Amino acid sequence: MQSTRLAFAAAIAALVSLSALSANAQSIIDEWGAVKAPPAPALKQPTLDRKTTALLLLDFNRQTCNDERRPRCVASIPKVKKLLAAARDAGMPVAFTLGGGGKPEDLPKDLAPQANEPVALAGVDKFVGTELESFLNRHGVKTVIVVGTAAHGAVLYTASGAVLRKLQVVLPVDGMSGDTPYTEQYTAWHLVNAPTFGNAVTLTTLDAVKF
Repeated sequence: MQSTRLAFAAAIAALVSLSALSANAQSIIDEWGAVKAPPAPALKQPTLDRKTTALLLLDFNRQTCNDERRPRCVASIPKVKKLLAAARDAGMPVAFTLGGGGKPEDLPKDLAPQANEPVALAGVDKFVGTELESFLNRHGVKTVIVVGTAAHGAVLYTASGAVLRKLQVVLPVDGMSGDTPYTEQYTAWHLVNAPTFGNAVTLTTLDAVKF
């Protein structure tokens, strides 16, 4: 009888062990199709201090912003143009970046830089290897409005870089674009849900930004 009990206990222990191993073997890949998207984050209507806010326009050059790769980027240009004009009228610092080996002349005419507005060629994090941080510091910037492409590249990493430099980030969701809607979705979700990021990132729309 004792041996039977011991054998039964050993069998139970083995099953528990196998169950634990099975649970540990699961990954997000195994559950990919069953994952449900979280509710959409709330959009806000920020009123910004024009004296301490800058506008960053990321990688609108034709190599990265075109109808073949990112048609939503092209569609956003008219509304981004309005925000750019308003920022200039308010005397705010404006900076441009280029991706994919672009040149300043590859930017659309509606978003052409002025002489006093820097244009930097950089990777996904526009703070790395550029003068962007010093440019913002010289102007006493505390908040950056980030628009551009790609959502999961330049926007995600530059917005993250800004937060890590103690800047507030305002992100108009209709001013960023990705290869697919999913890249825009997870970028928006990540930037307001990542640890320490939520209090520094405001999701909004281009028309809702006021200063």
